[in-house]
Amino acid sequence: MRQYPLDDPVDFAIVGAGAGGATLACKLAEGGFSVVVFDAGPFWRPLEDFASDEEEQQKLYWLDERITGGSDPIALGGNNSGRGVGGSTVHFSMISLRFRPEWFACRSRLGYGFDWPLTYDDIAPYYREAELALRIAGPVRYPWGPPRERYPYREHELNAAALVLVRGAEALGIGWAATPLATLSAPGGRSPPCVYRGFCNFGCSTNAKQSALITWIPRALAAGAEVRDLAMVGRIEVDREGRASGVEYHREGGWHFQRARHVVVAGYAIETPRLLLNSACPRYPHGLANSSGLVGTHLTTHAGPGVWATFEEAIRWYKAPPNMAVTEHWNYNDDGKDCSGAYAFMSQGPLPRAWAQIIVTERRFWGARLRDEMVKYNHMAGFVAVAETEPRLDNRVEVVEELDQYGLPIPRVVFSYSDNDRRLQRHAVGSMSAVLEAAGGYDLWTSKDTSHLMGTCRMGSDPAASVVDADGRSWDIPNLWICDGSLFPTCGGVNPSLTIQALACRTGERIKQLAARGEL
Repeated sequence: MRQYPLDDPVDFAIVGAGAGGATLACKLAEGGFSVVVFDAGPFWRPLEDFASDEEEQQKLYWLDERITGGSDPIALGGNNSGRGVGGSTVHFSMISLRFRPEWFACRSRLGYGFDWPLTYDDIAPYYREAELALRIAGPVRYPWGPPRERYPYREHELNAAALVLVRGAEALGIGWAATPLATLSAPGGRSPPCVYRGFCNFGCSTNAKQSALITWIPRALAAGAEVRDLAMVGRIEVDREGRASGVEYHREGGWHFQRARHVVVAGYAIETPRLLLNSACPRYPHGLANSSGLVGTHLTTHAGPGVWATFEEAIRWYKAPPNMAVTEHWNYNDDGKDCSGAYAFMSQGPLPRAWAQIIVTERRFWGARLRDEMVKYNHMAGFVAVAETEPRLDNRVEVVEELDQYGLPIPRVVFSYSDNDRRLQRHAVGSMSAVLEAAGGYDLWTSKDTSHLMGTCRMGSDPAASVVDADGRSWDIPNLWICDGSLFPTCGGVNPSLTIQALACRTGERIKQLAARGEL
């Protein structure tokens, strides 16, 4: 792997090697730019580093201390975080769905949230680029959204947990589809097809999962990028002209400085605003890129209410990827809703430790009662929603005086649901319950959770009402960029990873165009 000297500026220093940073690193390196990517975690080698052990694989999450607050504090350090090259995509559930076109004009066309500064047509070619790179396996004709090309790989055969959703949805006249997944349904290059072992959310040890670690990072390295793992970036420095001059990072027991002509922050919805706020200086006393005062604000998450049921027949839901069937009916249909917003839901397949954790935290079962409930494990099925939440000023990420192991102020994450958020979740629980009962489920019960985090550095067309423009370029500092889920003005009702990667593909292309015109 190429190593760039610290004394010479590279074209781009990218902070974070997840869905946004790894994708952009690939695009820029292949475009001829010199690129160094920093990640606070290790450079994972799945065939050697990953164990078939749920407890061992907790190492994939960002477990540094954070403070969480608000009326509905978000549980951190699990499914909404990642530490290591590849970021959260190393343990994501591989769901790869496009945003509904109308969501990019949410305020104008649907009457809530904020409009994005780009359209579905602007991003559609980059959705396709990401789907091809990830070799998404999906149905020939996906039933929602505008007409589009077929997925690169055939859909996976549905497991029994998915067939529960199919049976219930068809009984109620609701559309369903095999979930488009970023795991191979046939051999591809050096990656084998999925073996359906069900360990996806704890790291795929066979490399069938097409995470950023497996797809974009090898391409970036082949094009000359450098990846510095175990490198915690603590500060972005600015020069006398107010431009970013490079990043200060901690690695191998000491602090170092990498000069750069451009800095890209891709640390996701908590670490990105944290770094910008921690980089405050006399010229930018409220943090970098923060003339609007919006850095860290308008945090959104996907609410994840779950509904679970017992079935007479054996489901054995641990077999195969956990989310093999999906309905987006309520992403595209507002009938019967008493709220704005959208949600999809998918079949589920929690592994035993994760399932026991849900039972303990949601039902407070212990001892013999927990054992008796776990005996039902192979006869359980359920759904979890990916439910939109409103972007609101008070939901935010801020930094506090308490310091972490690097001497950096730690983040505080404040979140509360709105009344509309709660109504949307109630609607989702009712819909999922109806489908489960129509499929033959009984003894239903519900759980609460959240998943993906978005917002906090939103893009826009007005510098006074956004942090960056449609390319992810800071309004305040022209050589400072953001490329991750913190860009999202609204969160939609589907998993964000495909949209993050599509935005990164677009940003990479736009940077090459700007460079060709001498506008960098």
